[in-house]
Amino acid sequence: MHKPSTNTRFAILASGRGSNAQALMKAFERGFFPAELALVLSNKPKAGVLQIAQEYGYPAICLPHENISRQDHEEQILTHLKQAHVDHILLAGYMRILSPNFLLRFKSQSNGHILNIHPSLLPDFPGLHAVERQHASARPIAGATVHFVTDQVDSGPVILQGSIELRGDENVEELKHRIRKEVEHVIYPRALRLFLDRIANPTHQEVR
Repeated sequence: MHKPSTNTRFAILASGRGSNAQALMKAFERGFFPAELALVLSNKPKAGVLQIAQEYGYPAICLPHENISRQDHEEQILTHLKQAHVDHILLAGYMRILSPNFLLRFKSQSNGHILNIHPSLLPDFPGLHAVERQHASARPIAGATVHFVTDQVDSGPVILQGSIELRGDENVEELKHRIRKEVEHVIYPRALRLFLDRIANPTHQEVR
């Protein structure tokens, strides 16, 4: 049973196997955050993240988006977020772009923020296939970014970034694995801790 340390409540939205979500769950589990994880939600019935959430004992819900309008699907999400008293959202491989209407509705519903992790050093390589494009660019450095979500994809204010040096002999899949394990799993929990510190100490830096 997960005992909340404060009233700040988060939801994780994910579509895949959930490795970043698991990194966050581990951090919640060990008390790294003065907050609680209230809900894990996926749009994919076979998403691995649902099983991981169940193993950690967190409420897990699947809301498939097939054969339903985006508006109705997002309305379902908002309903579950409200029922779970969620204050903020963590996107962890959620492969659906949240509409401007959803962002406005969630803001009005909870006055909360939405965080996302992207596998590049934004503003470079926004959008899809970011790791592939980093690999093809032959740049010496690759990385990932945790940022606030806005109505412009991968353009919100940066919270934290991390990087690795490319070895030069790795293929795309090897680079994906390194970015995920060596950067994303490290910086996402740290970014969330930083975000919570800014909320608790707003004079340090304004949370936009």
